[in-house]
Amino acid sequence: MKSHQTAQTMKPATAAKKLGVYLDATPAEFQDGVVSRAELAALQADPPQWLRDLRSNGPHPRPVVASKLGVSISGLARGGVTEPLTTEQIEALKQDDPEWLRKERATQADVRKENVRIKERNAEREAKERDDRA
Repeated sequence: MKSHQTAQTMKPATAAKKLGVYLDATPAEFQDGVVSRAELAALQADPPQWLRDLRSNGPHPRPVVASKLGVSISGLARGGVTEPLTTEQIEALKQDDPEWLRKERATQADVRKENVRIKERNAEREAKERDDRA
């Protein structure tokens, strides 16, 4: 018996998340349909103009905004940024450099340093355990 393979599809929200774009800013035909894995791969490999424009100008979803500002998503919320921002708005925020943004960037830097320290400590422990077993 032959198995019939169907194309795996995803909701537009999932596809938008994987593409790093804000769903509400995508074309209606994208929002109303479903996206197959093949279509997603094609969009990633050769993005149409609307996707290139969204990626460069926005509006950007919160994960992208947070990344561009160098803060966490929680840091955005603490700073009162709850809406998607355009690239122009993000650049203006960087220029203004408000106190909350400086504080959140410092917090993010501390978190990264701590993650590196923990990773190095764990690597040292694993190396020591290997040496003890040998």
